[in-house]
Amino acid sequence: MPHTIPLVNLQAQYHRLKSDIDKAVIEVMESAAYIQGSQVKNFENNLAQFLNVKHVISCANGTDALQLAFMALNLPEGSEVITPSFSYAALAEVIYLLKLKPIFVDINESTFLIDENLIEHAITPNTKAIAPVHLFGQVANMEVILEIAKRYNLYVIEDNAQAIGAEYCSPSVSGFGGTLGHIGTTSFFPSKNLGCFGDGGAVFTNDDDLAMKIRMIANHGQGEKYKHQVIGINSRLDTMQAAILGVKLPHLKSFTMARQAAAHSYNQSFESVDWFHVPQKEMNSTHVFNQYTLRLKSKEDRDSLKEFLNKNGIPSMIYYPIPLHKQQAYFQNVSLPISEKMCDRVLSLPICPELSIENQEYIINTILQFYKNK
Repeated sequence: MPHTIPLVNLQAQYHRLKSDIDKAVIEVMESAAYIQGSQVKNFENNLAQFLNVKHVISCANGTDALQLAFMALNLPEGSEVITPSFSYAALAEVIYLLKLKPIFVDINESTFLIDENLIEHAITPNTKAIAPVHLFGQVANMEVILEIAKRYNLYVIEDNAQAIGAEYCSPSVSGFGGTLGHIGTTSFFPSKNLGCFGDGGAVFTNDDDLAMKIRMIANHGQGEKYKHQVIGINSRLDTMQAAILGVKLPHLKSFTMARQAAAHSYNQSFESVDWFHVPQKEMNSTHVFNQYTLRLKSKEDRDSLKEFLNKNGIPSMIYYPIPLHKQQAYFQNVSLPISEKMCDRVLSLPICPELSIENQEYIINTILQFYKNK
């Protein structure tokens, strides 16, 4: 058995890029421009060019990015935002903090993405926005979502924390995840496909007025120093993190290809296993596999596989064990059967650009052996 396999091998990625990262970090320390150094603007510009979006506004973390997006829209208190319950809490957290109301809807069982067919049924006179989550590495059905939003005059805020670099292409909508709605957000948490060495995030928009407002809000509401035009917060991507991200950004495509190759190997190896379903792709989206998530047939199967993997030095994670509408902080008395079922059945396997062939073969063989013995 190999040594314990990391879920995401951040050390290996650092050593792969060590000379360039060390050089970039030292340049920041030599300049002592730790806040708003030139590397911040350079990274924003380069990421905007990569994503083909007019504005990238960097900030301190992905949750702040969501808060900045909603603050810029200035929605009336009590406004409803339609969003999936099968997701991390950051989006719902921000909605509640700003005295708005999340309206949780169910997901598609195969893709784990918001079920676009349920969105229109959730719209009321108080609905002001739709906030899809591009979960696990692929973009939700933005063609339908944008059409609904246009018809009902709603904002679309994309949570793209797990799908940086994923592309969407349909007959009427094309572009990168996070750039298709009014505002998109992302996270540069270390385990993300484009991760820094701490916290970081960004907001994307093609709207000049929104971009100007978001920049002001992120800087204490200042359009210029000591002139506070709106209520703001203090949320900046520090220069050190921007420098590290600037080194990593040119490698994002190769990172994506490595994740996709690993996912392809998993899919091929598991195609004859009838105990679980491998990830299914949204028809119009590429998949960048921030997570490789299986759907088991039951909670008992999921838990027994997880335990077996752990005994054999293979980490796995449950994203997510409890849907948001069942969480104490966000509880809503609604029935979302697919979200509830998936929380009992999902299991994510190790996947990252640095996952070696040897380790992946060990993971695959261990899983196949587990099911052979059942």
